Amino acid sequence: MMKSLLIEASKCTGCLQCEMACSYENEGVFNPARSRIKVFTFHSEGRFVPYTCTQCEDAWCMQACPVDAIVINAQTGSKDVLEDICVGCKVCTIACPFGTVNYNQDSGKVIKCDLCGGDPQCVAACPTAAITYVDADATGLSRMRDWAAKTDNAAAPH
Repeated sequence: MMKSLLIEASKCTGCLQCEMACSYENEGVFNPARSRIKVFTFHSEGRFVPYTCTQCEDAWCMQACPVDAIVINAQTGSKDVLEDICVGCKVCTIACPFGTVNYNQDSGKVIKCDLCGGDPQCVAACPTAAITYVDADATGLSRMRDWAAKTDNAAAPH
């Protein structure tokens, strides 16, 4: 059973605990700038929207990689960056229509959500259950992708 992140922006308070947990899990530091999940703040609307890789079925980042450094994790279904193969060319960052693949200055490689190997720490850290990890077939994945498609070109974060 594949699982995916379900993000319910209406439950998000903007506490950034998801960003802190992600950066600590993946980078060993509490630093939202080094997180693979971002909380967009829409000040004029008074709302917050957590946002990360939607693990697209037909992942453009993976197709664009000239060295095949992005692979499908057979256990989780996530598209994982193989750091030892990545050359840091950033082609995948351009290919991602949602802007969820980012370049890490320190490593010279790209980073993106890998679902923490099946135990997403953003989920564990979220105090309001705005982020949950659910059966992808039952709910969530298509809604998240729909939301991503709507917000990609809508209002920019303020």
